Amino acid sequence: MVIAIDGPAGTGKSTVAKELAMKIGFKYVDSGALYRAVSLAVLEQNVDVNKEDEVSRTFRDMDLSQEFINGKVFVFCNDKDISEKIRTTEVDKIVSIVAKQSGVRYHVTALLHVWGASGNIVIEGRDIGTYVFPDADYKFYLDASPRVRAERRYNEFLQKGFSGTLDEIEKQIIERDKIDQNRELAPLKPAKDAIIIDTTTLSIQDVVSRMASFIGRD
Repeated sequence: MVIAIDGPAGTGKSTVAKELAMKIGFKYVDSGALYRAVSLAVLEQNVDVNKEDEVSRTFRDMDLSQEFINGKVFVFCNDKDISEKIRTTEVDKIVSIVAKQSGVRYHVTALLHVWGASGNIVIEGRDIGTYVFPDADYKFYLDASPRVRAERRYNEFLQKGFSGTLDEIEKQIIERDKIDQNRELAPLKPAKDAIIIDTTTLSIQDVVSRMASFIGRD
């Protein structure tokens, strides 16, 4: 079984997907972490983010893997733990530019297909139910107001010691929405058969319970 969870930043996708995976005993995959890993490499290697060939070439030199241990996702690049490095505001600023590039999306999608081949996974991102796994057994799309999403991301940054104001983060989120929703390849949108859940006023457990009920695992 493949369970796809899509939606914009700050809707609780990652936390919900992890909680759901643990609840039903599935593997968890964070597709966005792969685009973040490429973005981190672009920053560290001073690659021009607008030169798609160079960005795509950067991905080909990366051996990426994920591990889901005790509710936490660890992301590795060439055997180095980059889990924290990919969650900075600097990566946030360019990840949508990287993610819209066809070469990068091709490589990421191919890798996700390999990871998903064994089945019984919960995978979250922005185009999982529409592009990566259009035949997923269950598709969910999470949404929330931009301000609430910004507040959630702001609190995450505070806990990790990262800088940034609430207004700046909200502006980045709105701009990323525009880029993701209007990109030519695999734009951010709900799949036609997706179950849409507005998380603005819902707790994580509320959302997880609803999902588990839909898939008969409550």
